[in-house]
Amino acid sequence: MRALTWQGTGKVSVETVPDPVLRDPTDAIVRMTSTAICGSDLHLYDVLGMYLDAGDILGHEPMGVVEEVGAEVTHIRPGDRVVIPFNISCGQCWMCRRGFYAQCETTQVSKHGKGASLFGYTRLYGQVPGAQAEFLRVPQAHFGPIKVPEGHPDERFLFLSDVLTTSWQAAQYADVRPGDTVLVTGLGPIGQMSARIARHLGAAKVIAVDNVPERLAMASRHGIETLSFDETTDIPGAVRELTQGRGADSVIEAVGMEAHGTPFQAAAQKAAGLLPDPLARKANETFGVDRMGALRTAFDAVRRAGTISIIGVYGGQADPFPMMDLFDKGVTLRMGQAHVKRWVDDIMPLLTGDDDPLGVDDLVTHRMPLDEAPEAYEMFKNKQEGCIKVVLKP
Repeated sequence: MRALTWQGTGKVSVETVPDPVLRDPTDAIVRMTSTAICGSDLHLYDVLGMYLDAGDILGHEPMGVVEEVGAEVTHIRPGDRVVIPFNISCGQCWMCRRGFYAQCETTQVSKHGKGASLFGYTRLYGQVPGAQAEFLRVPQAHFGPIKVPEGHPDERFLFLSDVLTTSWQAAQYADVRPGDTVLVTGLGPIGQMSARIARHLGAAKVIAVDNVPERLAMASRHGIETLSFDETTDIPGAVRELTQGRGADSVIEAVGMEAHGTPFQAAAQKAAGLLPDPLARKANETFGVDRMGALRTAFDAVRRAGTISIIGVYGGQADPFPMMDLFDKGVTLRMGQAHVKRWVDDIMPLLTGDDDPLGVDDLVTHRMPLDEAPEAYEMFKNKQEGCIKVVLKP
């Protein structure tokens, strides 16, 4: 089969690799019909290469048709149309029974002290071959795959794999209530959907921050008030002006370590990614090279006794938090990988009708064949041609 493989920092290529096969009775093989590029894939592309090996298959936003199932997989069968959650969970362990699927104890990568295994996401998360390929082996398929109906194109359901469920959790963790003001930092795909979901949940005002014109325009189409940090130097001050001086009731931080930070942090992040793997891992885990710009904005812009939901991916280990200010303001922090299947029942009814209350049909900006994935990565990374979300078609 053809698959998109990591070949080194800033380099990916589509190669011919062996077809996946069933290994366990809880496996399934799914033929990919759509698979998306996620913002967190860019972390692998540029920064986290010390945790990858040449030839690793990337991608964790899969959708396709079931080709084959193991003996213990009974809720799906060949021919079914399915979406695959990006985290691999068993549905039966202590964590899964409590809805904490991103912490599944069956697939936890205890060697590295991490949570549930993820598709296409480094040795830290199990080094499971990813979904930017023609076929995908799905472990724990007795639980994970989500069967979806016919009647809509893939893109109506594809984002249950990550974007929609992650954004729904971001809004839930932000404790969005009717009448609230919510600030969203970053208008990539997660920020776009988090802002729309906050509106859907009853927020009276949703303010979003970015500096890419196409992202700001997309958010505006869905009733989101926007601020460009190229034009507004004091974002927290601007938010307070819009909220009677208090600040936002909730902030969803949807940027992560791609955020614009100080020049030193940006340089440290890039430098760490270029070190030999053992040194790079030590630098990342000891010194902390995440960019803190978006987090500082969130900390400053939230009102006293407000809530911050951190959904952007962070990779460093030793960043300084302004603990005195956070404690004084009485801020609640919630964060973490999305527990995908926990939210599917809430979201699915919003996708199956003829209407589109979350605006899912207005997210994808580029559809490209799998063989053009390297060009798609470069375009997405550099925010060229109005690129906000790319779907690859194997």
